[in-house]
Amino acid sequence: MSRIFITGSADGLGQLSAIKLIEEGHQVVLHARNSQRADYIRGKVDGADDILIADLSNLEETRQLAEEVNALGTFDAIIHNAGIYRAEGQLILAVNTLAPYILTCLIHRPERLIYLSSGLHLNGNPDLRNMETGHISYSDSKLHDLILAKAVARKWPEVFSNAVNPGWVPTRMGGRGATDDLEKGFETQVWLATSEDARLTGHYLYHKKDARYFKEADNPVLQDQFLERCERLTDVPFPG
Repeated sequence: MSRIFITGSADGLGQLSAIKLIEEGHQVVLHARNSQRADYIRGKVDGADDILIADLSNLEETRQLAEEVNALGTFDAIIHNAGIYRAEGQLILAVNTLAPYILTCLIHRPERLIYLSSGLHLNGNPDLRNMETGHISYSDSKLHDLILAKAVARKWPEVFSNAVNPGWVPTRMGGRGATDDLEKGFETQVWLATSEDARLTGHYLYHKKDARYFKEADNPVLQDQFLERCERLTDVPFPG
């Protein structure tokens, strides 16, 4: 049995991942943006160990969330699922890019880290100077998540760190017109978090298989530039 923390688990793929993991007998801690969303989770997900509350658009609340996670002990896996799509650049930067960075740095190091990216990362801008202005797109942020996963895999060889493209699935974010399989949209995260067959690192996966990705994400210079910018924007250094 594994202990797993999932950000953004009030609905969508985060909630579905949580339900599946609980059904399999794992201990799962959920996360919601506010108390209303936490109440909503309680009505949808039975058997969670706890629900933590933090607005990831607020960097101070994100830091506090890391402290609350650490107070619960060490987790085997963390799924960085939280994300927003239709929002202005500063919000996208805070939630999709900086929050997973802060939580990665401050939460006790787990055995496995899973970052939700997207096929749209291929349209992302690798010129990281746009992070300084906050003029970033959703695609940029999903490229950032891939770079973060790759950087963690390189710097922390004892941790299995991977990025996932869940596909275009019919969640609230994906919309009703989405054409990918909803169940397959969360299968890879569950597999990476718990399976002995998923002890791999530095991969970008779609439906449990390696997929095409922006190869510059493998560049250690770009990875280090990304970590340096995140540190500058958050005052949180990346642990060596």
